[in-house]
Amino acid sequence: MTTETATPAPTSSAGSLLKTTLRDYGLVVALLAIMVFFQFTTNGVLFKPVNLTNLILQNSYIIIMALGMLLVIVAGHIDLSVGSVSGFIGALAALMMVKYGIAPIPAAILCLLIGGVIGASQGYWIAYLKIPSFIVTLAGMLVFKGLSLAVLGGASVGPFPTEFQLLSAGFIPDVIGPITIPMGEGAPVVLHSTTMVIGILIVLGQVFSSLRTRRRRQGHGYEAEPFGFFVVKTALIAALILFFTYLLASYKGLPNVLIVMSILIAGFVFLTKKMTLGRRIYALGGNSKAAQLSGIKTERLTFYIFIIMGMLSALAGLIFAARLNTATPKAGQGFELDVIAAVFIGGASAMGGVGQVAGAVIGAFIMGVMNNGMSIMGVNIDWQQVIKGLVLLGAVVFDVYNKNKA
Repeated sequence: MTTETATPAPTSSAGSLLKTTLRDYGLVVALLAIMVFFQFTTNGVLFKPVNLTNLILQNSYIIIMALGMLLVIVAGHIDLSVGSVSGFIGALAALMMVKYGIAPIPAAILCLLIGGVIGASQGYWIAYLKIPSFIVTLAGMLVFKGLSLAVLGGASVGPFPTEFQLLSAGFIPDVIGPITIPMGEGAPVVLHSTTMVIGILIVLGQVFSSLRTRRRRQGHGYEAEPFGFFVVKTALIAALILFFTYLLASYKGLPNVLIVMSILIAGFVFLTKKMTLGRRIYALGGNSKAAQLSGIKTERLTFYIFIIMGMLSALAGLIFAARLNTATPKAGQGFELDVIAAVFIGGASAMGGVGQVAGAVIGAFIMGVMNNGMSIMGVNIDWQQVIKGLVLLGAVVFDVYNKNKA
């Protein structure tokens, strides 16, 4: 009598599939859950097109600095000076454009270069003289906060030229022409058609990229998710993109600063995933001694990281100044806390070597939605700080728990 032993089929159970999906898209699900919560608690104000646009404008400079802070934290360092540097650069921009009449573009370029020099000066102490980044950037925070007061003479300076204000307050032109959608007895909805076309192109690109990734995994023999699940997931992502595109198109379209952010995000994704420099940054944060023994010039790499951080802080300072249309002595105050919190909430490890660009961006939006939603609800600023602190602590505890469990 022969006994046949059944060979277990390749597993792709619903439980493991759900666990993998939550691991890959957990932050996105958390962001959507927070947005839905505030949509109900604010009586529908959160998803209004004007508020959604303001949400992007209010958090653009945090997201831009979070991209640089991600590299800093992944490399095993910290930068406490980013808020003060951004405020100082805004003060310099006001001095150049308002007091001395320098044209916006040359003044902005000069400000970015100064931001790079500031980052280089701090990076030199950290990389080559081995002074802890916490000490160097804490000193920088105090120095540039004082310099902002000195440059502005303790008073606000503005307004900025109209061309400069477009950096933060402008929108892309509608080159195609508006689309009017009748709404029965209500007022018709006028859509920014160029924004809708861009949204559709993004969806098509996302679908193409997902299909190509799936085929590549199958070609290399990896187990792929069931096709039906893949279709549902891709359709949901596409629907979300089109929904938010529609909301923006029904107001004034895509803000200029969103285009700047998108280019930077794409560039940093490419840097961290495709470039040798990005892989070396992760190696540096994972084990600096091993990275050095493998031939990576760790001092020079750290130096470059802080130059990038300085330039991004400068860009954030320009965007914030353009949004306010004035430079104030208190500009940038507390930005460093929101930036660092965004990166840690986005999954970066306090030990270095771990973190993703998408996580930092979503973490920044989580902080932004919480700020916006609690402000609309009328929550006092003191309780807002308490809640944000608890969310940050929870994110770090969750990260440590997962590492210990692994």
